[in-house]
Amino acid sequence: MSDLLPWNEPLLRRIRREDLPHALLIQGVQGVGKLALAERLAQLILCEAAQEATRPCGACEGCRWYLAGNHPDFRRIEPEALMPRTEPEEGDEAPAAKRGKPSLEIKVDQVRELASFLHVGSHRGARRVALVHPAEDMNAAAANALLKGLEEPPPAAMFILVSHRPARLLATVRSRCVRLPVPLPPREAAIEWLKAQGLKDAERWLAYAGGAPLRALAFAGQAETLDRLVRGIASGADIVVDDRESLEALAEALQKFALDRAFTASGLPAKYRIASLKPDAAAAKAWLAYARRMGENRALARHPLNPRLFAAEMIATMPGDAKHE
Repeated sequence: MSDLLPWNEPLLRRIRREDLPHALLIQGVQGVGKLALAERLAQLILCEAAQEATRPCGACEGCRWYLAGNHPDFRRIEPEALMPRTEPEEGDEAPAAKRGKPSLEIKVDQVRELASFLHVGSHRGARRVALVHPAEDMNAAAANALLKGLEEPPPAAMFILVSHRPARLLATVRSRCVRLPVPLPPREAAIEWLKAQGLKDAERWLAYAGGAPLRALAFAGQAETLDRLVRGIASGADIVVDDRESLEALAEALQKFALDRAFTASGLPAKYRIASLKPDAAAAKAWLAYARRMGENRALARHPLNPRLFAAEMIATMPGDAKHE
């Protein structure tokens, strides 16, 4: 993935001069490698190699500790649902807090725990780095707690925020960060990279992912489920959804189906290649409105509700005849 990530030369010069911002916001659509870029940047900052040109070297103590996941000057804050799951040892009872579904939010206690980390001296005599991913998943209390650190940053501490939807962040949080946009890679470069990963039908999955190569890989891994959803949507068949993950996938598939209907109705090519569609100029506005509602439903699908009823409501409100030719 590193060959698709655009390094920002002014930022690299600042790193080499050790003239770094106290907070960096790496933003862009999901699946373009922002987290990989943030991790690489954190390793570069913590690398202890004497030669700047070799950083991150992967061989110094700083790099070895970082790659092993136990660097004393690095902290990673993310929702519990994204953390690696550890099974309790035989005979041990799972902690009560872990029995329910993992949280999809970054909670205030996670951010507050950064204070003791950031306000003590560096273990390695250099910077301390806190990576927050995805930053928009902070709940209101967590975002306000982080804002205090951004407003009065501790010496030699750096925040790296990664965001798929920066508009959902507090404006005051965004204003205190130097922004680093990460664009979609060129289509041909992304297809070549996907094929190098052994992905068949790379063009199809890259289109479904909206040009984001990492999402294309993830979608291809769910091909059977997504194909079932697409066939059901296009044919009007009954679709049964019983969990929030499948519900969110359905909302996304419906949104992409609706956008492709709107594009073809307007005489434009389908973007997501979700189905063979019949042009219907009269329905373009209705499909666009439906696509907007499905975008809202994608966010709602993450919250506890009755997946089966919610899925039925989304399908029942599709405009007109959803069947393709």
